[in-house]
Amino acid sequence: MARQSISFTAPNDEWLKAQVDSEEFTSKSEVVNDLIRKVREKNREIEYVRAKLIASEKSVEEHGWVTKTPEEMLSGFKEKAHRNSKL
Repeated sequence: MARQSISFTAPNDEWLKAQVDSEEFTSKSEVVNDLIRKVREKNREIEYVRAKLIASEKSVEEHGWVTKTPEEMLSGFKEKAHRNSKL
């Protein structure tokens, strides 16, 4: 494991000490590693949602939904249902 030397502001150092004193963690390093893991996981979640939103926006643009009025969309749905013998 790589060793690093980092400095903390007084409030952050006190918070880290409190986490260790609570006995949830055995060292400040453990607290910092846990925080980094959580941030990395959150970033993965954000990137997943971002990718889904981008794909959704592209799909909407490709299908022309953005430019159609609700009435035009309803008419299109009805036409498709008639063609598929659903109405």
